[in-house]
Amino acid sequence: MRMLINVPETVVDDALRGMAAAHPALKVDVANRVIVRRDAPVNGNVGLVSGGGSGHEPLHGGFVGPGMLSAACPGEVFTSPVPDQMVRAAAAVDSGKGVLFVVKNYTGDVLNFEMAAELAEDEGIQVAKVLVNDDVAVTDSLFTAGRRGTGATLFVEKLAGAAAEEGASLERVEAVARQVNDSSRSFGVALSAVTTPAKGSPTFDLPPGELELGIGIHGEPGRERRAMMTSREIADFAVGAVLEDLRPTGPVIALVNGMGATPLLELYGFNAEVQRVLSERGVSVARTLVGNYVTSLDMAGCSVTLCQIDEELLRLWDAPVETAALRWGR
Repeated sequence: MRMLINVPETVVDDALRGMAAAHPALKVDVANRVIVRRDAPVNGNVGLVSGGGSGHEPLHGGFVGPGMLSAACPGEVFTSPVPDQMVRAAAAVDSGKGVLFVVKNYTGDVLNFEMAAELAEDEGIQVAKVLVNDDVAVTDSLFTAGRRGTGATLFVEKLAGAAAEEGASLERVEAVARQVNDSSRSFGVALSAVTTPAKGSPTFDLPPGELELGIGIHGEPGRERRAMMTSREIADFAVGAVLEDLRPTGPVIALVNGMGATPLLELYGFNAEVQRVLSERGVSVARTLVGNYVTSLDMAGCSVTLCQIDEELLRLWDAPVETAALRWGR
């Protein structure tokens, strides 16, 4: 095993200590594993809390800050955080306007966030929940019932976060989050398997010269395996799968996301092919984001997420954001 770690048992805490040192605008509680924007709670603003297993960085801790999440709860690698973390996060960011939980559709996340919402409400915190389930590759997987939550999580957190930053009500912030999820679809491709620190070897077998179409962010199986394809061929397949399900009637925001081990040189080349397919299909692209944002440790590969937008969602996308991983307009 060749990893830049000490021992697998401390990899998450070590990363949190490093994050705290790098980003003084965040309050990082390593012992309780809660990351909070330093100015929380923001008077009059709804709080946004999300979280999930570690290994998908910068999701979610890298998206904590003005204009996006108020707090994030990292679990062990590929393992849901526990309800106590979520309740702590909700209490830390609640200004009296309520808290929105952004939950990716994985069984552990769903169950623990539901329990946390009940516990938080017992403490007098008003909680709403939005489930992100944008992946069109498969209906059910090893980790979830229904569609998996993947790249649209970034869109939900950014756009709902912008609404919260403007002082919108909990009902309005929740409505924005639901609209974004309903308007987003994703499809992922793996060029290599993922290796977790605890296992120290690939978690699934992907022979040389093959790729997996429709992979999940934990290495869950996709639709099919094929011999290695060109960037052009992958874009035709992945974007086609998204458009077949989304069927946009207006402009979109496009996320071309790396799975962790794919260099930007390749991602930008892949984006050129994604843009080609969208142009050929008559889909107008209002904004594009390229990079490693919703990752799977050391997996090579990519995903494409499209979100159909209107003028209000585009305005919220362009609104200022200042997080460790996403920042503009401030």
